Parts: sequence; C-alpha cells; structure tokens
Amino acid sequence: ARLFGPAIFEASKLKVLFLGEDHDKHPSKSPRTYTLTHSDITAKLTLAISREINKAQIMGWYSRLQRDEVLAEWKQTKGEMSLHVHCHISGGHWMLDAIAPLRFYIFRKELPVVLEAFRHGDEPLFRNHPELEGALVWVYFHSNVSEYNKVECWGPLRNAA
Repeated sequence: ARLFGPAIFEASKLKVLFLGEDHDKHPSKSPRTYTLTHSDITAKLTLAISREINKAQIMGWYSRLQRDEVLAEWKQTKGEMSLHVHCHISGGHWMLDAIAPLRFYIFRKELPVVLEAFRHGDEPLFRNHPELEGALVWVYFHSNVSEYNKVECWGPLRNAA
C-alpha cells in the first residue's frame, strides 16, 4: 500500500547525525553533503550531514545490495546556491537493471520525503539561512538504462519538498 499511496514524511522515523562542527555554517563557506539511507525492515531513515559523503553509512552489505541511498551536496555556481541530489536507479547488479522502471518510479515518488528529511534534519542551517529554501534542486538519476539516466530540475527547494 505504501508503494502506491502518498509519500509522507514522518519526523519520528528520522535519525540525524551531524558529522563535524559546521551545524549552521552556510554551504558557500564550507562544503555540506547529505547521506540518507533507510531500512526496509524498520522504515527508519538515517541522515548524515557532513563536509563529505558518509561512505561508512553506505558500505554495509545491505546498502550495497539495495543501492537505495540518496546522496546530495550543496554547490555554488555564479553566486547562486543549488542542491544536487543523486539517486542510483540501476547499474552494478543485473537485478537493478531489470527493475529500473520500478526503482525510477519509487525514487521520483519518494523524493519529496527525502527533501523534507534534508530540511527537517538540517533545521539549524535553514533557520539561520532561510534564503536556501529558494535554491534550485537538481536531481541526477544514475542508470545503465538510458531512459532513466537523466537530470531533472525540481525547482526551488521550498516547492520541491
């Protein structure tokens, strides 16, 4: 039912890890990334906020098999901040290629929940820098299947989440 029902963010299921000391430093001054994973068993989300992708969080056998993590980074281009989100649709395992259409559907459906998890989990940043709500969100879908290997602009974060 959850697969075809609405995507709903539940703050109680989000665990946030701040790795580093830059809780509220603007991303133009210090690199800032998000590593989001979830458990199919508990439906809990884990969000690591740090200067670089939290590789330890995605190296376990479960994560490597599922490849359902979402990685994101803030970038500044021509003075404008934007959030670049990366989703692994297929590649690396034949089974992921076979179910690429389903994975693409799920990632697109759940992306507003992911973006809301970023906003909720990184609340100190958004409280101190509300202009980041207007940053464009660029979503990179990575796939061996050309139909699902694409980049989409989801508009300002405040609307995309």
